[in-house]
Amino acid sequence: MTQQSKQTNYVGPFITLVFLFFIVGFLTTANTQFQGPLKEAFLEGVGDFKNTFATLITFSWFLAYPIFGGVGSAWISKYGYKGTLIRALFIMILGLGFFFLSSWFTVQYPDANIHFGSIVVPFGFFIFLLGSFVVGGAATILQVVINPYLTACYVKGTQPVQRLAIGGSANSVGTTIAPFFVTGIVFGGLAMEDIQVSQLMTPFFSLMVIVLLIVGVLFKLSMPDIEGTKAEAGEKLEKSVWSFSHLTLGVIAIFFYVGVEVCIGANINLYAIEQQFASPALLATLYWGGMLIGRLVGSSLRTVPPRVQLVTTTVSATVLTLLAIGLNNPWLLAGVGLFHSIMWGAIFTLSVAKLGKYTSVASGVFMIGVVGGAILPLVQGMFADAMSGWRWSWFIVIFGELFMLYYALVGSRVRQTAE
Repeated sequence: MTQQSKQTNYVGPFITLVFLFFIVGFLTTANTQFQGPLKEAFLEGVGDFKNTFATLITFSWFLAYPIFGGVGSAWISKYGYKGTLIRALFIMILGLGFFFLSSWFTVQYPDANIHFGSIVVPFGFFIFLLGSFVVGGAATILQVVINPYLTACYVKGTQPVQRLAIGGSANSVGTTIAPFFVTGIVFGGLAMEDIQVSQLMTPFFSLMVIVLLIVGVLFKLSMPDIEGTKAEAGEKLEKSVWSFSHLTLGVIAIFFYVGVEVCIGANINLYAIEQQFASPALLATLYWGGMLIGRLVGSSLRTVPPRVQLVTTTVSATVLTLLAIGLNNPWLLAGVGLFHSIMWGAIFTLSVAKLGKYTSVASGVFMIGVVGGAILPLVQGMFADAMSGWRWSWFIVIFGELFMLYYALVGSRVRQTAE
């Protein structure tokens, strides 16, 4: 951090990016919470493959991360941080438009279906998957900006992992209220079997208007670039970003982190439905609420190194998940959110340590790992169908926690720097 960077007032941009982190969290979780309702509304004709098709909603969202991560890095070099944010928000509006279109098309053309042998899926479901992919792409680019900016922007009295924890707290507020936004506002508290696709249109149109207003505010906001965190347009970097082993292993660690975070956040409601819980959305809310509490606590941990934070949380999450499997108890899984809360900030901070001008490129590469949120929940859904239940599928979470523990203890050691 240069003296000039320390003298620049980043409080306004910091607050703005924290709010955008809220938007990313809200839309990510709202998207996953459509699995249960759309499973009932769209997937009556898929027979024994309902869980697999339902998890395609999450798969489509996180599939965007490895594709759009590089786009975000390139745009930062070309357009700067603010220009990249504005472009990402316009992409988000487009994706929300696809969500709106999926509902409108299904209402207007109820007989437009796609057949896979005996499986029948409404065409509108695939429009929704496209919207999930596009909004996921926008969220990817936003995070390519948010993560390095929060890490590098100097705000007096804070350290990088702490600023990421504050941003993560806002993200968790969004993830906590999203399940009840879907069940309570979008679907009006109806039972799953009474849900109608037509109820999607008004909420998604409203979200498009809100994001457009955010773009208008962002146009007027001063958001200076941060010296030494990105390559300038046309500048050739001497080293491959993959030559930094602590970054490469960090990408793998974030693959497992996002994968297991979304496995629980997206699929715990399906697990609860299987066990005939009266309010499946409550478990998801408790899980994301635990992440909110953990991040609020994490935002005050000025003196605890990110490596220590990651070791403590991965061990705790592993023990709690093992207990949940042994006792077949979804309530214990909801408690894992408390320990998942600060893993993202810890892994990102360790991954970009001492990368200098490679930081913004590394942030784009880092997003490749987020595809774990697409792959692991889908694999888990396939396991759940194969085993006729969700209980034993949670061993996927155990494996992911153990790799993150390895990264904290061994893989995150810096062996090569940008200098």
